[in-house]
Amino acid sequence: MKLHGSGFIVTPAEAEALGLDKRPGLEQHIRHYRNGRDLTNRPRGVMVIDLFGLSAEEVRARFPEVYQHLLARVKPERDRNNRDTYRLNWWVFGEPRADLRPVLMGLPRYIATVETAKHRVFQFLDASILPDNKIVCMGLDDAFHLGVLSSRAHCPWALRAGGWLGMGNDPVYVKSKVFDPFPFPDATDALQEEIRHVAEELDAHRKARQAEHPHLTLTQMYNVLEKLRAGTALNADEEQIKGEGLVLILKELHDQLDALVFQAYGWPANLPDEEVIGRLVVLNKERATEEPRGVVRWLRPAYQKVRAGITEEAAPKAAEEQREMLLVAQAGAEQKPSFPSDEVARTATIMAVLANTQGTVDASAVASGFRQGKRIEPHVRATLTSLVRMGFASSRDGKSFQLRRAA
Repeated sequence: MKLHGSGFIVTPAEAEALGLDKRPGLEQHIRHYRNGRDLTNRPRGVMVIDLFGLSAEEVRARFPEVYQHLLARVKPERDRNNRDTYRLNWWVFGEPRADLRPVLMGLPRYIATVETAKHRVFQFLDASILPDNKIVCMGLDDAFHLGVLSSRAHCPWALRAGGWLGMGNDPVYVKSKVFDPFPFPDATDALQEEIRHVAEELDAHRKARQAEHPHLTLTQMYNVLEKLRAGTALNADEEQIKGEGLVLILKELHDQLDALVFQAYGWPANLPDEEVIGRLVVLNKERATEEPRGVVRWLRPAYQKVRAGITEEAAPKAAEEQREMLLVAQAGAEQKPSFPSDEVARTATIMAVLANTQGTVDASAVASGFRQGKRIEPHVRATLTSLVRMGFASSRDGKSFQLRRAA
C-alpha cells in the first residue's frame, strides 16, 4: 500500500477521537500500519485510515469524523494532484495494492520482509496490520515456509537474484525474481513439522526480546549475529545487545533451521553458498520441466488452484515462464578448459568469463577460450543473449557483451 497524503496516518489516540471502538465497522478501516523501518527498527505504533472499497458518500454517512478529518487533512493536497485517480478519489490511498488484498484474505497472518535491507529477515505480521508498499508480502501463514525462507537455502539465492540499492549498497528483494522462481524442498511431513516448530520459535523469540527491550531493533540483533558468525570481537554496546537480544539463542535457532532445511533438500550440511545456488538453479529447471505434465508443487493449494482455474489435481497446467537463477563460477585453469555440456554449468562458466573480462567481449572471443573453439560459438552467443534478456549482462549492439555489475 503506497500512501499519498500524510493525513491518512493517525496515532491510536487520534483514531479513538475519530470514532474507533465507537463507530460500528470502523475497526475494519482504521488499522495498524507498518513500513520498512517499523520492521527493521521498532514499530512506531501508528495506525492508518484505509477506506478502500467505500465511496465518499458511504464514508460521510458511516464515519463522519473520519470524513471531516480527511476533508481537512488530505483533500486540499489531493486537489492539487495532476493525477485524476488521486484527485477524484481523495479519500482513498493513492496505491491501495488491490492485488494484495485477495491474497491475504482469510489468513490470520502473513510473511513479510523489507524490500531493501542490510539483513534479509522474514517474519510473521498479523493480518490486522496493513503493510507499506516497501514491504514484500507473501500470502502464506505456514511456519514451514517461514523457516525455509529464513534459512541459508534461500538467503544466498535472494542476494544473487535480487538487486542492490543506496549508499550502503543494500540488497533489494525483488519478489518476481527471488521468491516466485525459488524451489521449496519436498520435505517429509516429519521434517516439515520440525522446521515449522523451529521457525515458530525463531519468530516468537525475536518478538519477545523486542517486547522486553523496547529500544532493541532487529538490525542491531542481526549486526551482532553477523559478528558472532565471523568470530569478530564485540564492543560494550554490542555485548549489551547480545545479552538483551539473547543473540546466541538467535544463532542457535538459525543454525537448526539451516540444518533441517538442508536435510529437507537432501543436501550435506556444509555446502558453501555457491554450491547452494547451483543446486537450486538445477532444481528450478527440473521443476519447470515437470509443470507441463501437471506436476505442480503448490504452496497454498486452496488459493492458488482457484486462481489458476484448476479444479482437479491431475489437470495439466500450462508451464509459466521460469526465471532462472545464475551461478557465477570461478575462472578456469590456465590451459584451455573443455566447455561444459550441462546448460547450467555453461551459463555459470560464461558468467565467470564476463566477470573476469575488462570491457566487452563477443561470442567468438569467449568460444576461443575453450577447447571446442568455434563449434560452441552458437551456444555461447545464445547464452550471452539470454543473460542480456534476464538483466545479468548488457550489450549495445547485440554482438559485444559485458557483465552488469552492482552499483
